[in-house]
Amino acid sequence: MSVLAVARSSFATSLLRYRRSWGLWLLLLIAPVSARYWIAGKDGAYAAIVIDGKGPLLTSAILGVSLGIIVSTILLPILFVYLRTNTTRRQPWQIEETTAASRIAIAVGRFGADAVVLGSLLAAMNLAGWLLAWVVEPVDGVRLADISLGLWLIAAPVLMGAAALRIAFDSLRITRRAPGEVLAFFLWLILFAISVASMKPDRTFTAALFDFYGFARPIAYTLPPGDHSVVIGRAPISAGRIALDAKGGLLSEGYGASRLSWMGLAVMLVALAGFVYRPHRSGQRFRPGGWVARLLAARPPAPALAGAPAAASARMPGLGVFFAEFKLIARGRIWLLLALLVAALGLISDFRRIAGPAAVLLLIFGLSAHAGRCEQTGLLALTRTMIVPPFLRRAMFVLAGTAWSVLLALPAMGKAALAGSFAPVAIAPAAGAIASLLAIVLAAWARSAVAPRLILLIVWYGWISAPQ
Repeated sequence: MSVLAVARSSFATSLLRYRRSWGLWLLLLIAPVSARYWIAGKDGAYAAIVIDGKGPLLTSAILGVSLGIIVSTILLPILFVYLRTNTTRRQPWQIEETTAASRIAIAVGRFGADAVVLGSLLAAMNLAGWLLAWVVEPVDGVRLADISLGLWLIAAPVLMGAAALRIAFDSLRITRRAPGEVLAFFLWLILFAISVASMKPDRTFTAALFDFYGFARPIAYTLPPGDHSVVIGRAPISAGRIALDAKGGLLSEGYGASRLSWMGLAVMLVALAGFVYRPHRSGQRFRPGGWVARLLAARPPAPALAGAPAAASARMPGLGVFFAEFKLIARGRIWLLLALLVAALGLISDFRRIAGPAAVLLLIFGLSAHAGRCEQTGLLALTRTMIVPPFLRRAMFVLAGTAWSVLLALPAMGKAALAGSFAPVAIAPAAGAIASLLAIVLAAWARSAVAPRLILLIVWYGWISAPQ
């Protein structure tokens, strides 16, 4: 079978799986809804781009740039979660890895299907932008080409990069699981910081190449020299309006070439992912020995007593499920050791800035891992046979996560109470309940731990970055 035939087969089968997925239609609905929420009219009190408290004068090019920024920055984590958790999550690797087909060709075929699906999202966003233009009435009139130019030049390379990153992470054993979502989260932040730092008057190709998200040149093209406070997102306008030549930035020298370069780098990353692909391990995994094995090993079960009375929790099934969820969230001795360290951190540090975020971060990994396990389709069919209904089990999961949050904050609560403060008492239960609820809802939707882990990390970052 030729390389081209393998790529075509991989592309066709991946596209067929996408077409059968209900998640694709949900993804296409996100575009018009998010566009209307983030972008107000020319006299609106908020905007997707705010510079020194000023909103840009709403032209058709600014509308397109705003749409591109919404897709490339705000919606990008959701799109990455979709690529990792939807129909692409389980692949027939047991068959593919035993064939002589080129892994590069298979990767390129899947990347092509991802690009087509994400391109359909951009097309839906483009149509939403055209319709939105008639509602918000740009000051220079409705110019459909300017709207499309800003959207596609900014967002298309970013979406291709996200699809390539998903293929690359699926090619390595270590990034197929939780480390992949954590690394994607940090890459999202680092590349965003680099894009913001590249918002300077420099108009060379090299300067534009550092801007992965693509918004720096259109915004900074006509800004006066000096430092500026730029807010990306739905921010309020407090100091009037500012005129930006976004179209001039989009058509400036080197900008288009830099966006094409990012597309080329995405294709190269896909080829590299196919080259370095490592097969799945279906046999015995590596297990440490010695004292490391004894540290990680679970306690041996207590010997069975045939004449022992029924456990007290058996008389109250709900309470038994609560204790089971409580134990499964804290799976492993390493997690318990980290929990002990985090609790001790509450005695020597500020809870709001250090101990609290550390406790929630530890909980995120415990909650998302257990929620992803218990919400898998095969296990759900088994748990439905229990005397406890699934809704009650999920409610007990939320209560158990909240209990862990309170338990981790107990030392900080005692310290704060002696000082006359009750901030940990208010923060810990609320943070635990919110994290637990989001984890179980997202895991029930995605049927994996990817969505809750990545989205909770983003929410966690927004929490610690919020002004005190």
